[in-house]
Amino acid sequence: MLLPRPPLLLVTDRKQAKLPLVDIIEAALAAGCRWISLREKDLSEAAQEAWAARLLPTARRAGACITLHGEATLAQKCGLDGVHLPAGRDAASARCVLGSNKLVGISIHRADEARAVDPALVDYAIAGPVFETASKPDYGPALGEHGLIEIARACPVPVLGIGGLDPARVSHALASGASGIAVMGGVMRAADPGAEIKALLASWNE
Repeated sequence: MLLPRPPLLLVTDRKQAKLPLVDIIEAALAAGCRWISLREKDLSEAAQEAWAARLLPTARRAGACITLHGEATLAQKCGLDGVHLPAGRDAASARCVLGSNKLVGISIHRADEARAVDPALVDYAIAGPVFETASKPDYGPALGEHGLIEIARACPVPVLGIGGLDPARVSHALASGASGIAVMGGVMRAADPGAEIKALLASWNE
C-alpha cells in the first residue's frame, strides 16, 4: 500500500501534549499533515478505542490516514487505516488480520533488522532515534546520519526517520535515504503545533 503524502507521520503522546490532543491533531491536519498514528499504549483497549473513535472523523474530514501503534486486531476493530508494530513483532499475523489494503509498519534500529523486513508483509519501517530526543532520552544511542544511511540502504521498504527531527534536521534525514519522517514530542510539546508542522513541511523542499 502506498504511504500517505506527504510521508510525514505524527505520532500522538497525550502525556507530552501542551494542548488538548484533539486540538493538536486538528492543527496538524489543517497545516498539511495527512498521517496520524495513535500511540497511547498505556491505556486499556477500550480507552484506545474511544480515542480512535474521537479522532477518526477528524482525520477523515481532512482526507488523512490514521493508524495505530499497537495491536492489529484493535486497529481493525476501530476501522483504522493500519498498524505500526514494535521491532521484532510478527508482521505476518498483522497482515493476516488487516488484509492487503491497510498499512503495516514496523520499528527497526539496526541494519540487520532492516534486511529482515519482508516487503510482502510490511509497507514501511520507522528507524530511530536518528538524533538524541527528549521524548525517549533512554531509548538508546542515536543512529546519526551514517546509521540512518546504513539502515535505509539495507531496508527493502521505505524508511521514515524518527527522533530529534526538528525543521532544521529534516533535510539531513532525507539526504540520508529516509523516504519520510515521523515526529512526536516536537509537535506534542509545541505551543503552536500547526506552525511546527508547516515548518517541517517547508524544510522538505529547501
